[in-house]
Amino acid sequence: QVQLVESGGGLVQAGGSLRLSCAASGRTISSYVMGWFRQTPGKERDFVAAISWSGGSTYYADSMKGRFTISRDNAKNTVFLQMNSLKPEDTAVYYCAARRGTVLAVESRRYDYWGQGTQVTVSS
Repeated sequence: QVQLVESGGGLVQAGGSLRLSCAASGRTISSYVMGWFRQTPGKERDFVAAISWSGGSTYYADSMKGRFTISRDNAKNTVFLQMNSLKPEDTAVYYCAARRGTVLAVESRRYDYWGQGTQVTVSS
């Protein structure tokens, strides 16, 4: 089992930045693909970004390209999401997820473990 705990969310003005962290425990995540998703009330959980086990490959949803950066520190069992140039439409609960295998999946159903989420609110 892998336990994931997100942190770093909060309230920020449009144009600002936040750095989310996802700390894993229970098992090393060095062999897992890690992803970030986000969800707003009444909507499905949307893909944000994913990173390979080594960190050598990343993939982003189109609306995040150039603004968000996913990274990982396997020695610290932690994954990060640096979010710059934030917009009000980025407001959501952000979730960290882990999946076995090597594919940088964009479907939430393909992830095996989830954190509880951290709220990000961007004011205009």
